[in-house]
Amino acid sequence: MKLRHAAPLLLVPLALAGCKKKQPANPAPNDSTLATTGRTGNGGSSADSLGADSVTLIERERAERERREREAAASVAREALTEIVFFEYDSDEITPTAEDKLQGKAAVLRSNPSVRLRIEGHADQRGSTEYNLALGQRRAEAVRAYLLNLGIDGGRLSTVSYGKERLLMEGEDDDSMARNRRAEFAVTSGQITTVPAGMSR
Repeated sequence: MKLRHAAPLLLVPLALAGCKKKQPANPAPNDSTLATTGRTGNGGSSADSLGADSVTLIERERAERERREREAAASVAREALTEIVFFEYDSDEITPTAEDKLQGKAAVLRSNPSVRLRIEGHADQRGSTEYNLALGQRRAEAVRAYLLNLGIDGGRLSTVSYGKERLLMEGEDDDSMARNRRAEFAVTSGQITTVPAGMSR
């Protein structure tokens, strides 16, 4: 073959190599590139966005936890405030057990100054209606006096007697009778929002 015929054949591979598609100098980023660089399409940082979402979630969780703790505290305080105290037969004297409960009630009342309390005196079914109404009233007044001595404002405490009209237990055995000799408590106004220091939750 003559040289002049071979020269064009040598140029064919070079021309074909030149026709190959050139790769762009800066390829568009894909998802893996974004994940690696932490950059979003608008120039913001996906890491920054995730961080802000995490902070918001933590704040919400903390607020929810604090709300549950406040509700639990209020529940404990309400239980202490409304816990029944009991009396001996035909007596309006405050027992040592009742004293402990009344001191807890006074602590709750001091921590929640808007709360007002009604003290309800009760008796067992023995004796006349009139006698038991009077006995229930003496019991309610004895509780009120004890709370007054603990520094609770008398304007926050009211009393009522139900005598033997609202029995807690219907039986006539000693245990049932003992459960009926009592003072009960009802919150008449105010919000219980604070648990006194030292009161277990």
